[in-house]
Amino acid sequence: MLDAGFFVRWMAAAAGLVDREAERLTELDSAIGDADHGSNMQRGFAAVVRTVAAQPPATPGAVLVAAGRQLISTVGGASGPLYGTLLRRAGKSLGEAPQVTAAQLRAGLAAGVAAVEELGGATTGDKTMLDALVPGIEALETSFDAAATASEEGALATVPLLARKGRASYLGERSIGHQDPGATSSALLFAALAEVAR
Repeated sequence: MLDAGFFVRWMAAAAGLVDREAERLTELDSAIGDADHGSNMQRGFAAVVRTVAAQPPATPGAVLVAAGRQLISTVGGASGPLYGTLLRRAGKSLGEAPQVTAAQLRAGLAAGVAAVEELGGATTGDKTMLDALVPGIEALETSFDAAATASEEGALATVPLLARKGRASYLGERSIGHQDPGATSSALLFAALAEVAR
């Protein structure tokens, strides 16, 4: 069973990975976006860690809702609303339970992804964060490590894709050959989850 403390540690691990990978995220974003994904995510997750440390939420759902709210208010561009929606909807789906199972977390994240699809109008194969999120959530059925691997592979698989949504879609054919920064940062969420589960 996963309690609120586990979710707080997950957000801290995600912030650490984003911090470490910020330069690479910005590099990927400079090829097909606004060159600010790394710094935006860094700022957002640092704020999440401060928020949940200052007032530790009592339930897993509350941790994710607080994190989502913080990302919406701190991260610029499309990433803030998309990541914020993912975590808030997942948190709301978990409800008030003091502890949740891995299966409940998976269902919560699936609800979050459905909300992201609705908000962004994208689907898998459009070269967005969904290309890492969807395989990650599917593989959660097996294990946290499997989810980390599947989401990382999903991010890598965006390289040959033509971007059909988001900033990168304005580049048309020129978006081919570049890894999607949103899918890359989404894979970090699963890497952090696997790290904390270990």
